[in-house]
Amino acid sequence: MPMYENHHGRTAAMWTGTTIVTIGFLVGTIALTIAQPWLFWVGVALIPIGAIVGKAMAMAGMGQPQKDATGRAHDPEDAAERTDA
Repeated sequence: MPMYENHHGRTAAMWTGTTIVTIGFLVGTIALTIAQPWLFWVGVALIPIGAIVGKAMAMAGMGQPQKDATGRAHDPEDAAERTDA
């Protein structure tokens, strides 16, 4: 059985993006319940913002490590050390 690290979404990027999207749905639901159209649209706007923030954080290195062509996790710092040696 191969040994590899898989976070299954347990990263800062995933938690942040999911939290923002969940708040967006919650705000939209409450807005519909209390009949506030402007608040509904605030909730709708939060949903893509959460997705963008999550993706940006993942691209900044706070997501799951990327795998190289061999399927091993790729750490840019390790690659830089190997080329310097």
